[in-house]
Amino acid sequence: MFDAFRADWRAVFHNDPAARNAFEVFTYAGVHAIFWHRIAHFFHRHGMKFAGRVISQMNRFWTGIEIHPGATIGKGFFIDHGMGVVIGETAEIGENCLLYHGVTLGGVSLEKKKRHPTLGNNVVVGAGAKVLGAITLADNVRVGANAVVLKDVPANSVVVGNPGRVVIQDGQRVQEDAVRLMHGRDVDPEGEMIKCMLQKIDDLEKRLGAIEQPGENKEA
Repeated sequence: MFDAFRADWRAVFHNDPAARNAFEVFTYAGVHAIFWHRIAHFFHRHGMKFAGRVISQMNRFWTGIEIHPGATIGKGFFIDHGMGVVIGETAEIGENCLLYHGVTLGGVSLEKKKRHPTLGNNVVVGAGAKVLGAITLADNVRVGANAVVLKDVPANSVVVGNPGRVVIQDGQRVQEDAVRLMHGRDVDPEGEMIKCMLQKIDDLEKRLGAIEQPGENKEA
């Protein structure tokens, strides 16, 4: 546990350019949240689930970050700013991961089974992003702000949008018709709506132009 605490402390300086000294870092809500979570998780793992729950609720009250004591979190974890972060009971997070404020690692099932995401090593989840269900984000995945990720994401990928879709993998931009993007072929409802609106505006402009032109000729 102490190795994890040291790695968490170092992760702050690695991930936050605003961290100037230890006194400032000691005030960070994200640092407090992971510190108390590791203690709550220790009690949870050793059968003292009520004690773990009490600590996690106190942690939530003081930091605004809710981490279920059953969640498994690797070394070097950092939550930047942190307010509004929610991490579910069966979530598993690898080493050296970074979460920004408003992130949810949530479930989509009421069954008592694995129902929260698994994050590999070196995963970054942007502000406001939602990662939902028993899905896996492999190593080195980057999730854009406000993305909604509902399916597995391969390693070394960048995911954006709602629903989340891979736009970069292994440093290369992904073509939408690529077979490897099958997990990201869901229709983007907002994008489709905007396309329809633009098409209708274009049609209306053409019709108005056709109506106005004869009238202008008569006046001439």
